[in-house]
Amino acid sequence: MSQATTTIPEVAATTKVKERVVEAERLTKLVPDKVHTWPYLVRLEMLVGTIVMAFMTIWSIVVDAPLEEPANPTKTPNPSKAPWYFLGLQEILVYFDPWFAGVILPGLIIVGLMVIPYVDINPKGNGYYCFKDRAFAISTFLFGFLVMWIVLIIMGTFIRGPGWYLFLPGQYWDVHKSVAITNRNWPEIFGITGKIPAGLFGAASVIGFLFGVPAIYWKVRANKSEVLQKLGAVRYWITAFFFMAMMGTVLKVILRLVLSVKNIMVGPYNFNI
Repeated sequence: MSQATTTIPEVAATTKVKERVVEAERLTKLVPDKVHTWPYLVRLEMLVGTIVMAFMTIWSIVVDAPLEEPANPTKTPNPSKAPWYFLGLQEILVYFDPWFAGVILPGLIIVGLMVIPYVDINPKGNGYYCFKDRAFAISTFLFGFLVMWIVLIIMGTFIRGPGWYLFLPGQYWDVHKSVAITNRNWPEIFGITGKIPAGLFGAASVIGFLFGVPAIYWKVRANKSEVLQKLGAVRYWITAFFFMAMMGTVLKVILRLVLSVKNIMVGPYNFNI
């Protein structure tokens, strides 16, 4: 009697397992793992595109474009601003020399975006959005897009006034405003004024930030981090260079606004950073 009683839960458990397997197979047949692009994805994309186009059409009819009067060479506006989508580059010209702000920095952005597929070793998150699986990639992108682009556009549009001076929200844009230039180079903060010593100190600061910090991190974490081991030295250094260049750009902007630092490194032939 006791032997028959002890087998009843086992039989019941086995029956439940079989029922769950059958139910899972039935659901798998009803809901396949993959669906065709057409019509499921294309139909949704077309619907969203149609809604966006309708919204933009109605908006363009109801709201007039903020166009100014025709260009007059005898009357230059103050400030003279580029279109909003170029104001980020115009704003970055305040903090860097034209060769860097107009050529090197946009070039690094384009090349960095092209390099991403070749240094990305994380297979998770492909085809769907999941912050948990791609925390570093998503955070880096959002930081670069929002801080390095959107914030600069907002500053150039709403905060830069006559003379390209900073005007806080609510302040009157005085066309006669004049601010004394008190900018100084990074070595001058530490009392280094000689041309050669200042150049060497600035170069050491730039090289130490771009390569020294990643080297220390690699030495400390390479043997302990599984991600770094999978990434490898070559892909790590490529990723680290672009990441540090992005962070260095933001740091330079902060130094200019807070400490009035004009250049970190002053090199020969106006090779300034």
